[in-house]
Amino acid sequence: MKLKDIYTLAVEMGMRCDVRGEAELKAILARAEKEYDKLEEGEREFFDRETLWNPFHDTRILVGEGDEEVRVALCGVDMETPEILLADRLREKGEPIDAVIAHHPEGKAQAALHGVMDLQVDLLHRAGVPVNVAEGLMSARISEVERAIAPVNHQRAVDAARLLGIPFLCIHTAAANLVNHFLQNHLDEGRPGTVGDVVDLLLKIPEYHEARKMKAGPRVVAGDKKRRAGRILVDMTGGTSGSDRAYEKLAAAGVGTVVCMHIQEKHRKNAQDNHVNVVVAGHMASDSLGLNLFLDEIEKQGVRIIPASGLIRCKRGVRPN
Repeated sequence: MKLKDIYTLAVEMGMRCDVRGEAELKAILARAEKEYDKLEEGEREFFDRETLWNPFHDTRILVGEGDEEVRVALCGVDMETPEILLADRLREKGEPIDAVIAHHPEGKAQAALHGVMDLQVDLLHRAGVPVNVAEGLMSARISEVERAIAPVNHQRAVDAARLLGIPFLCIHTAAANLVNHFLQNHLDEGRPGTVGDVVDLLLKIPEYHEARKMKAGPRVVAGDKKRRAGRILVDMTGGTSGSDRAYEKLAAAGVGTVVCMHIQEKHRKNAQDNHVNVVVAGHMASDSLGLNLFLDEIEKQGVRIIPASGLIRCKRGVRPN
């Protein structure tokens, strides 16, 4: 596959599993086009034209023109300078690595991470939180994340890949949408009665089963395994963690249990104070599941995957439901 074909497929799959739905995604792309059309000629060079067809600011080709042929890819959750050097070292040892594929964003994709967080408005709204309340909750959090990311050395790993001549791609929210969609369906179909049943259903998925062996599997961090699960919200997409104040609104909307990748302490405390059970499924395992659902597709098209940096590679060979 060409690098650009891998990139395009990731965006297409991510859009198919997006909680916002086709109509809203089209509206987002249309707004980006309208914004671009209004710009003066001198301002257009700073506009990210990929937002005209790709709604995921954190999924990008970071190094490469897109025409590069990819037969073997080194893939992992965090592919930073050490992993770029690892790719180069493996090349020296005879492994024909054509590209590095990361989950967590680097470069301009990391700098624009806050741009995908609006997705969480729709995630909360789908759970029953009024859209105006969800927008109010997320507005402050998005600004907070934007300020926190701004001073980071975004280009560090990108520069390493460029200097070593290694094509580099990151697939973040596009892959997070896959795991979010897959898990919500899995839990809805499993109809768990208790929080413990939620954990048991997660452990039926190979990535979480393997993570449990590595002491990084699913765990209950708010509530108790014996409590009834109630309505379950899978919250694993939208860039990074949302507002800690969302748990009060989720409880009022009738959500009994939230299943997430990871959780900050203030979020966990607010969930507990509002009697919302929280199951942390596991960060690397959840990111691995999202990546694997995508990597299965490019493997079908002849790309060999070398897993690294936290990727628990489990093959399914099927598209998410």
